[in-house]
Amino acid sequence: MSGKIILKSLLAKSLLVASFSIGIGATVVAGPLERIDLDKAPVGPNGNAAKSASLIELSSDDIEKVKSNKYKAALVWHATGDWVNAVTEGAKTKFSELGIEVVATTDAQFDSARQANDVENVMALDPDIILTLVVDPVSGAAAFRPAVDGGAKLVLLSNPISGYSPNKEYTGIVTDDMYGMGVAAAEMMKEAIGGEGEVGFIYHDASYFITNNRDNAFRTAIQEKHPKIKIASEKGFTEEGQTFELTSAMLLQNPDIKGIYVAWDVAAEGVVEALRAQGKEDVKVITHDLGQNNALDMIQHGNVYGTVADRPYEIGQAMAMLGVYGLLEKESPAFSIVGYDKVVRGNLEKVWETSLRRPLPNKLKEALK
Repeated sequence: MSGKIILKSLLAKSLLVASFSIGIGATVVAGPLERIDLDKAPVGPNGNAAKSASLIELSSDDIEKVKSNKYKAALVWHATGDWVNAVTEGAKTKFSELGIEVVATTDAQFDSARQANDVENVMALDPDIILTLVVDPVSGAAAFRPAVDGGAKLVLLSNPISGYSPNKEYTGIVTDDMYGMGVAAAEMMKEAIGGEGEVGFIYHDASYFITNNRDNAFRTAIQEKHPKIKIASEKGFTEEGQTFELTSAMLLQNPDIKGIYVAWDVAAEGVVEALRAQGKEDVKVITHDLGQNNALDMIQHGNVYGTVADRPYEIGQAMAMLGVYGLLEKESPAFSIVGYDKVVRGNLEKVWETSLRRPLPNKLKEALK
């Protein structure tokens, strides 16, 4: 979800659309948060142990075989935005190195029906590889069936597709290190509040593979690795716009809270807004992903202490190579993860460029001065 620097209205809509559907109009809402065994590597949705995406490599022979053909690729995305753009840039750069033409890049705007139509339109271009983050894992099984049946090698970003298996209907899944990011967020919370005290926990209360695991990893790490920190309040949200009211209620019920964890960057904006409204300048916020508004607050020594950012450009590179694995009929790792970075004011500019592979926006550079 892993999640990302995307327009608020689109991402809020996605939380309901991308939840696992049962029948018409029903969704599975996440039950009680579960403990995660942090001593074990993350596992994918099919129970496959995570492998480092850095292990995905192509030999010189592989590269020559690919370059000798005129392969085509299509990027069938769920949305657009800085994070998706970084994935796209990583994939396009790798495809260019391999002589593979990118014939289409689509944006479903978090609409599963639109994504199904995108698949149909893209298939008219006869791509050999399709990279995608499926909007709805259930309806996506039918939407992407024409691509699978047509012989396109499907590579997934973060979300599984219901009933699909690795090295069969798709090659593999690439995403962030869910457990590692949750643990890192807990470590940053400890730093932010001076090692002890009460904190609030605002998690994503919908069945969404990446965010559920990151949230659960944070909660488990606080409980098992940081005994002087107490989670005084837990509140779940399904839409980003809810976090303002949830934070306001949390502060009213727990006035001694020193820090708040929230599932991702855009959702954290409502938390920061609520803290400002109540004059809670000393309550620190920890979240995931990079966004300009919270980065500016961090630079100005506001409520945002830090965030944990993954590396979308590397995700795109790994996905492109997994597409080639499919073409060459090489066994692919079923579930691959990229690294992450703890981001605070002092390393924001460096990590922004590492994660998104573009310069820090000028307004943030000016603020840093």
